[in-house]
Amino acid sequence: MKKIILLVVCVLGGIAWANADTISTDKSGFDKIYNVIDDAVFDLRYYSPYNFTGQKITGYKAPVAYMTKEALAALAVAAQDLRAQGYRLLIWDSYRPQKAVDHFVRWINDPTDEGNKSFYPTLQKEDLIAGDYIMPKSGHTRGSTVDLTLIKQDGSFVDMGGTFDLFSERSHPDFKKLTKKQKRNRKILRDAMLKAGFVGIDSEWWHFTLKDEPYKDTYFNFDVQ
Repeated sequence: MKKIILLVVCVLGGIAWANADTISTDKSGFDKIYNVIDDAVFDLRYYSPYNFTGQKITGYKAPVAYMTKEALAALAVAAQDLRAQGYRLLIWDSYRPQKAVDHFVRWINDPTDEGNKSFYPTLQKEDLIAGDYIMPKSGHTRGSTVDLTLIKQDGSFVDMGGTFDLFSERSHPDFKKLTKKQKRNRKILRDAMLKAGFVGIDSEWWHFTLKDEPYKDTYFNFDVQ
């Protein structure tokens, strides 16, 4: 019964927001991140099957990353700040088509498809909806949100105490059971992003949205290509 209730909530939620917000395929207000930040590195997880679904995600047709021009200008400010501290940006995801979010919803409502359990090792699939980990709408689809981390200038790893899309308390920015170095690394990234005009969320240390995003009520659905 619980799974049936979760399915209805998710489907009805999708209907409600589709009627309330604008869907657009106009990408004229967007640019590719590498056109503005030429030293950024990309590990675009939804272009590959290495993500929580275990599948390449609908709408990702090329290993490129888009953002709104306003968000990208702000991200360039953060990149310059971090560059001066010896770091570069590694991008996991940015603009996400609505069709990709729809793919997530189809996956979460398929009880036969476990996906990649390493991304939710202590949870069940139904917990991902109950905990608001996966929802039928995403700020990424408005184009001014980015999932990212730091690497050193030579491309080497920076220890953040957890990885992208790990559905766990460890992903919370203020998770207590981190080393001093891990806490410091998260703070370096967060401080630079907030200073550049982004805001974070309580559940994912890697997730930031431009505070003054230009398309607050528009959800885009053009392919990443």
